[in-house]
Amino acid sequence: MIDFISHQGCRSRAIRSYVIRSGRFTKAQRRAFEQVWEKFGLDVGSGLLNMELEFGKLAPLIVEIGFGMGDALFEMAQKNPESHFIGIEVYAPGIGRLMNRAYSVGLTNLRIYFSDANDVLENCIGMESIDRLQLFFPDPWHKKKHHKRRLVQVEFVELVRSRLRLGGIFHMATDWKPYAEHMLDVMNLSEGFANCANGIGGYSLKPKNRPLTKFEQRGQSLGHRTWDLLFSRQI
Repeated sequence: MIDFISHQGCRSRAIRSYVIRSGRFTKAQRRAFEQVWEKFGLDVGSGLLNMELEFGKLAPLIVEIGFGMGDALFEMAQKNPESHFIGIEVYAPGIGRLMNRAYSVGLTNLRIYFSDANDVLENCIGMESIDRLQLFFPDPWHKKKHHKRRLVQVEFVELVRSRLRLGGIFHMATDWKPYAEHMLDVMNLSEGFANCANGIGGYSLKPKNRPLTKFEQRGQSLGHRTWDLLFSRQI
């Protein structure tokens, strides 16, 4: 189990958009890997995923990158049983917690990759198969010398576009204004997208389908604002 947890999220890549965080790994979270990973877990090494075979039917597909402790993803999957949800994360305690919660209520429309998002999108997700891709509160990499580590770059956005269906939505959210501005700049430079903004300055109002997480609530209590960016694939 230690080898499994230590290697799943650590595929080699010259520049990563994340660091492998160490955190308190509870017995319950570890037990989730031992007992229910086969129910929820997907292996990036297995290659292209057959959605109909995996879930038993075809349905709208929502993919979330970096779900953290899984609160938002769990709530959305529970409230929308008619859709399929795939979460991608490299933080083992968060994955364990989400699996425990999903198992406790009998979720059948959720699957999880314990791996790098680029690897999953490139190797496991079919072209034009995602209805909505979610990226909520990614690491903003505050220091200028680290900006190259930010996940939202032109190359990544092109990868996202190739996996979204026509009309599919790329939904980003951040509480760090400089990163919001960076995201908006990158999306404006990227081909094939239209901004769905219904707010001010190119940003959207928070959609009702994005749950307010404890992380966001804590930030709001400290006076932090959140910026949502929604872009629709057009070509």
